[in-house]
Amino acid sequence: MSAYLPPLRDIRFTLEELVGLEQITALPGFEEATSELAESVLTEAGHMAEGILAPLNRVGDQDGARMEDGRVITAPGWSDAWAALVEGGWNGLPFETRWGGMGLPNVLNTAVHEMWQAANMAFTLCPMLTQGAVNALRLYGSDDQKARYLPKMVSGEWTGTMNLTEPQAGSDLSAVRTKAAPDGALFAAYAADPLSALRRV
Repeated sequence: MSAYLPPLRDIRFTLEELVGLEQITALPGFEEATSELAESVLTEAGHMAEGILAPLNRVGDQDGARMEDGRVITAPGWSDAWAALVEGGWNGLPFETRWGGMGLPNVLNTAVHEMWQAANMAFTLCPMLTQGAVNALRLYGSDDQKARYLPKMVSGEWTGTMNLTEPQAGSDLSAVRTKAAPDGALFAAYAADPLSALRRV
């Protein structure tokens, strides 16, 4: 298996020349996101991808997770990798400081996850799905839900997940079969108020 080398030069070029990171970090709320900080974040994320996550890719495939006495045991090294992610505050990179996050632009988070997914997609599903759950709570959760869940999920103490099951397929997404049927009432509701209609689906 070949070693993973983070393409930091390409990522820097994309962020600086194509995305316009300097203009993004000048937006209100991103005052702390200097170019030096962005460089440090990318460099350290690259080290984590190359030195921690990539070596665990094969281990995860060979050993996988297992259930013992009602507890899930992850592949060797995975809990240590998660501890490093939590200790570094990586899960909170794009989230508001009031929830314990770093408050940095999501475009930096996207660059970090690009490296991590390339190094070890299976491992990176956990922070990715946790961040997705955090976003759902931030946008649609009650104040009580936000206060209860967001600090622990942003820190990485708790994680989010995606649970899929279909009557004919279980969690095998390739076996899911769907059929579309016109729904005049839903179409009319969408035409009148798209956001409300999508929340009903």
